[in-house]
This record gives sequence, C-alpha cells and structure tokens, in this order.
Amino acid sequence: MNEFRNFLELSYEELEELNLRAKDQRKSRTPMHVLQEERLRYLTDERGIKAVTVVFSDLEGRLHMLDYDKKFLVKSYDNLTFDGSSIRGFTAQRESDLRLGLDWSAFYWTPADVFGPGKVIVFGEVIDKQGGHYSGDLRGVLKSFCAQQYKKNGYTLNAANEIEGFLFDGIDAERRFHETGTFEYVNKGGYYHSLPGDPLREFIDTTAEVQRAMGFENEKDHPEVAPSQFEINYSYGDAVAAADQIQLYKLICRQVATQMGMTASFLPKPVVGVNGSGMHTNVSITKAGKNLFWDPKGEEKISKFAWEFVDRILTHGNDICLLLNASVNAYRRLDPHFEAPNQIKASAVDRGSMVRIPIGNEKSSRVEVRSVGPDANPYMVLYSIFRSGLEGQTAKIKNLRQAERYLPDNVYTALENFRGSAWTTRLLGEDVKGRYADLKQASADRCPRLLGTVVKSSEVQFHHDVYNQLLWNQF
Repeated sequence: MNEFRNFLELSYEELEELNLRAKDQRKSRTPMHVLQEERLRYLTDERGIKAVTVVFSDLEGRLHMLDYDKKFLVKSYDNLTFDGSSIRGFTAQRESDLRLGLDWSAFYWTPADVFGPGKVIVFGEVIDKQGGHYSGDLRGVLKSFCAQQYKKNGYTLNAANEIEGFLFDGIDAERRFHETGTFEYVNKGGYYHSLPGDPLREFIDTTAEVQRAMGFENEKDHPEVAPSQFEINYSYGDAVAAADQIQLYKLICRQVATQMGMTASFLPKPVVGVNGSGMHTNVSITKAGKNLFWDPKGEEKISKFAWEFVDRILTHGNDICLLLNASVNAYRRLDPHFEAPNQIKASAVDRGSMVRIPIGNEKSSRVEVRSVGPDANPYMVLYSIFRSGLEGQTAKIKNLRQAERYLPDNVYTALENFRGSAWTTRLLGEDVKGRYADLKQASADRCPRLLGTVVKSSEVQFHHDVYNQLLWNQF
C-alpha cells in the first residue's frame, strides 16, 4: 500500500538540519509573526505533510496530543478549541471551553519510523475565554515569567536536565503492575556498563539517534547505577525550550521502548533496594551573553548573585518540595541510603545535598537542584526554581547552607508544607494552588500512608504519567 501514500519521510540528517535551524530561530528570538508566516507557508507548500500534532501539558505535567489535519489547521490555527473539563486539573464542566494557541517557535520535524510519516509537532498554549494565558497551563506561566525577566532585567534563564529512567521488559509494564506486582529488568549491568547490542544499549542508541535528529544536541549517554537504568544527556536551552525537551525526551523514550516491546518508566523509585531515578536540574542565568553565576574569585567559583539564588532555594525547599516531587512514589526516592538528595543543604561535593555546585567555567558555571523527581511537571519545576531563586525570601537560619534540615520523607508532610506556605500561594495563585493540592491529596489518599518496603500497585496506578480511567474506576 505504501506506493499510494506519498507522505513526508526525511532522513535523520535532514531532520537534524531542519530542527537545528528552528532551534537557532528560537534562541535568537525571531519574532513570532515571522515564524508563523514561515511555518504556515511551509505547511501549505509541503504536500507530504498530512497532519500536525499539537501537544500541551496539564497541571500535573501529563502530555496531551491532538492530531489536526494539515489543511484544517492551516485555515483554522487561530480557532482551535478543546474541552478543558476532560483534562484533570483544568476547568470545571460548566466552564469547559478552552482554546489552543500555537507556539510557532516550538516546531519539530519528527522521524517517520518513530512518529509516523507525514507529521510534525508543535507545542500549544492554552488560552482562556478572555484570550489570555490560562492560569492552569504552567508552560504559559513559565513563558510569561521568562519574558518578564528578559524585558525587566535582560536575563535569559537557562536549564539543562539530567533525566534518569528505567527500561522494563514488556509493553505497558506500569499499567499492568497491578496485575503482575513486579517490574522485570532487561539488563542487570550497572553504572556505565552494558554490552554492545544488549537491549538497554540498543534502546539508548536508538533514543539518542532520535533526539539528535530532533535537534537535542546530545552530550553523553550511559546506563546508570541501578539495573536497567539509563540517562541520556543533551545540551542546555532557555527554560521553556528546556521544559519542552523534557516532555519530548520522555515521549521519545516511551515510544522507542514500546516499539522494542519494552517500557520506559519515569517513576522515581519503581524498585525498592536499588537507586531511584532523579531529574537533576542544572540552572544558570545569562545577561548579554555573560554567565551571571560565574565568578573565578567567588566561593566555589560562583558569584554572590548565584549564592543568593541558592540561599532562596534552600529557604523555600520545603515549600516547593511537592512541586519538585509530585507523586507518592517520589518520597521513596528521598532515602539517604541511595545517594538521595534529601538534605536541605548546598555543597560542591555532597550528593545528598538538595543543591550541588558542580565544577564549572565561565561557560558552564551553574547550580544543580538534585531533589527533583522525573515525574514532576517540568514547567512547574523550572518556574518554581527560577522564581524562588530570584524573588523568594532568605531565611535567617544560622549556617543556612549547612543546617541540619531535611526534605519530607512522605507526601502528606509535603502536602502540609505546600498548603501552609504563603510563598506557594504567591507562585501559583489560590485557585491553581488549591487544584494542584487537591489532585495530589486524592492520589495520596488512594495509597498506603505507611509505604513499607514493597512498591504498592496503588502508588504506580495513581502516578500521573500512568493515569488510566479504567484503573481509576476500580476504586
């Protein structure tokens, strides 16, 4: 049948060229109306494109995807509506209509063998009835904050995320966990160890190839400490682009794993007794091309500005813990026996500290927030870190950077801290804060209060990336 279907299928080299050009346009802040005109012209002229996949994220960070027929989208791109009441954490049923705007700067050409021929991806922005950014769309909130910081201070907020995950045998291993009660490793090697051609290495190689084609600018990839665990690193970007890439990274990993008959899992601690998965979040701020976190004469070679940023993060560590560790399962990871970053400290060497100061130079100087779980909403993570670091308070705690303070070891304490914090109200507003807390409370209440040493099916079942209506209806 393929000879009858003349849909676009580009080589990985052609894809990389197109995606890197689009990435450069985004970096150079090409005006949106210029990008819109260029993209619409391309979609109109390229006959091999059949559909445009518009993606957006809900309040918890779950990625939603809608395919629009290309011809329809070209004519109706400014009037794309959807039912917000069907998205958890969005509008109530009585006020369900929301709109999708298109962020033409976040436009990606995708490999046909992974995403299907004749498709491109563009990130959507959720618009409310009044035509403004919808408050529950944290991507829009982050984008607005970044724009304000650039306009007011000339700051560009940069981030690079190291996202760990597990590769398990079988398709839909998480959704079937309530039946099997176990996850099966595909590799029992360890840190940096896998043989060429074994399932984990093939998965990492294939995923890295897809990322490269989509303009990620890869740096390194390797098996992690735990069996069947992986990490694939790529270059930093501005905060919104970095969060978009986290969503694409997880989507690519899941799709490649599924095609190989396996499951890529981003649960923070799917298996007790081995290291969990983190999403170490490296952040820096530049102005006119200069890294404001660098100071060759400063303590640990970072600037006073950077240390003030760190102090505010430490001050608000407990306030924003629920935003950085968003699931019941995430609190299993904050276990000191497995290099867990559960201490509200800053250190250049101690990997148990919430904040680490990596070795850097004028280009790479940065601050690493290590306590982030890979299942958190990436837009919420970067927004809460950057805004807390720039606009938060500094606690009058003796020896703040090395004080004996710890992050919560359970979701209930994190919820209590989050609800009681004036800072999180300022971050999110009363309405969105309440909706987010209610979602997390509902998941917590369906899971055992005392987790014990065995991963329970309920904590996997109500992990937000695994949400399945059929499973929820069992309660």
